[in-house]
Amino acid sequence: MSSPLIPGPAAHGLDRIFRTARSEHRAALAVYYPVGFPTVEQSLRLLPALAQYADIVEVGLPFSDPVMDGPTIAQATRQALAAGFRLTHLFTAIREIRTASRAAVLVMTYWQPVARRGADRFAAELAHAGAAGAIIPDLPLEEAGPWLAAARAHGLYTVPVVAPRQAMSAWPGSAPPQAA
Repeated sequence: MSSPLIPGPAAHGLDRIFRTARSEHRAALAVYYPVGFPTVEQSLRLLPALAQYADIVEVGLPFSDPVMDGPTIAQATRQALAAGFRLTHLFTAIREIRTASRAAVLVMTYWQPVARRGADRFAAELAHAGAAGAIIPDLPLEEAGPWLAAARAHGLYTVPVVAPRQAMSAWPGSAPPQAA
């Protein structure tokens, strides 16, 4: 079966997680939580505890203009930013999750923080912290080249958020999911 994910060479256990879930005839459990909510300190305790019960933890990167998020996530990220969240807290959270559990970590972020940091630097820091990859919903396919190159170079998955079939075939290295 072909994966809709675009893998890098290491990917910190995502393949293992999906193989295990498939062999156990179950879905992989993925949970989402914005780092820094309700406070940075509380999230750094909550995320590793949550990871004990999940296969994949999607760590939300708070952003000042969460136009694609619903009201609950937007409010949580505003609160995280008001509580003093900084990008370094994201990398700390990833390390804490990876130390406390076997859960893979995907970072959910907007493109702007990645572009501001630099795709290669951001990917290197994610990989160094132990992340499996990133979900960047507002990254246009036409502009994804620098990120995809950086992600692959650092062994990270990119989880594209695109329309099924037609758009999936346009992402380099991906294919539409096959029927099971």
